[in-house]
Amino acid sequence: MASSDELLQRLTSPELLARLTGEVLAELRGEREPIPIGVSARHVHLTREHCDILFGQGYELTVFRELYQPGFYAANEMVTLVSTKRALHNVRILFPLRDASQVEIARSDAFTLGVNPPLRLSGDVKGSAPITLVGPKGSVHLPEGLIIAARHVHMDAAVAKRWDLRSGDSIEVEIDGPRGARLRNVAVRVSEGTLLEMHLDTDEANAADIGQGVFARMVS
Repeated sequence: MASSDELLQRLTSPELLARLTGEVLAELRGEREPIPIGVSARHVHLTREHCDILFGQGYELTVFRELYQPGFYAANEMVTLVSTKRALHNVRILFPLRDASQVEIARSDAFTLGVNPPLRLSGDVKGSAPITLVGPKGSVHLPEGLIIAARHVHMDAAVAKRWDLRSGDSIEVEIDGPRGARLRNVAVRVSEGTLLEMHLDTDEANAADIGQGVFARMVS
């Protein structure tokens, strides 16, 4: 967990202040503010039960780094993904823990593993692909839970209302940058306490050459 000094430093960083200023000005002008892009590498979400099996009873995950969304962290701990054909090592765990374990990979990772998981929004794992997780203390086989995460944008209720959107809507966005792109079928996910952010997987980000400071904009 970050110290108060670290949190203050994050809250007063020039990048964050510039982004917040842009959002306020956009709102005052009646415009849609640019959407920060988060690139989501392959990762694992665990339940308490599965964390205990993989790392030992009562094991507490440790923070590698804070993520953009408040209260979410990448852990130092990693596992190996094992399919019936191949293995993929050093896949990082994200926390907090969840009610159901889930693995999110890119299509290129699926080729490496020799599997064909469905394209789903996070949390929609019913009938998805199986995968085995191997940790330092044990292994867990998930009969379902392996997905390729559909691209989506997080926002709170205030932004959704201002943009006349609801959870489950689909929007089109235009991406800045040297290999700018326009993406359709970006799912809208509305929940309180979330910051405006679009999530793409590594394949999508590499195709559009997305780096630090690249934003997306909702297309009217």
